[in-house]
This record gives sequence, C-alpha cells and structure tokens, in this order.
Amino acid sequence: QVQLVESGGGLVQAGGSLRLSCAASGRTFSNYAIGWFRQAPGKEREFVAAISESGGVTNYADSVKGRFTISRDNAKNTVYLQMNSPKTEDMAVYYCAETRSLRSIRAVDYWGQGTQVTVPS
Repeated sequence: QVQLVESGGGLVQAGGSLRLSCAASGRTFSNYAIGWFRQAPGKEREFVAAISESGGVTNYADSVKGRFTISRDNAKNTVYLQMNSPKTEDMAVYYCAETRSLRSIRAVDYWGQGTQVTVPS
C-alpha cells in the first residue's frame, strides 16, 4: 500500500512562488510515475503535471506550462511542484498521485490527501 503525503501549500500572492512536496512511502518510489492534479471549488479535478519514474520525462497542462516545474528526488522519495508566478485561477486543492500515465486522471492508482493553495485576488 502506497502512502502519498503532500505539504507546502498555503497562501501565495499572485506573481510569487510556492513549492509543493509529495513524500511517498510503502513501495519502491522510483518504479512509478507521479502526477500533480488540482481541484478548485465547483470544478472537476484536473491534470497539472507529471513526471516519469526516472524524472527524464515531464508533461504539463497548457495552463501551467512555463510557470510550474515538476521534479523528483528518488533518494528522498519525494516529488516537487515549483509554482512560479501563480495566478488566482491556480487556487485549488493540489493532489499528488501515483499514476500509469503522464496525463490521464483515469490512470491514477493512488492519491494523496491534498494540500490547499490559495492565491488571493
């Protein structure tokens, strides 16, 4: 059973920066791709970014491309999401997930509990 624990959420001003972390345990971390997804109030959960097992391949939603960076440290069993220049529309609960795809939410096998990111207008 894998456990994914997100941290680093909070309040960030538009144009600032914030780094989310996702710490994994319970399985061989480097065997699995990890994705970040988000869900805003009243909206469906959506894909944000994903990274392959080794970290060599990444994929981003068009809405965050050029502003967010996903990375991983397999020695620390941790994946990061660096959020630069966030916008009010980035405000959501952010979830990390173990996934079999670098985009599809339907390929997620395990979810973390989520961390709130607030970007005040």
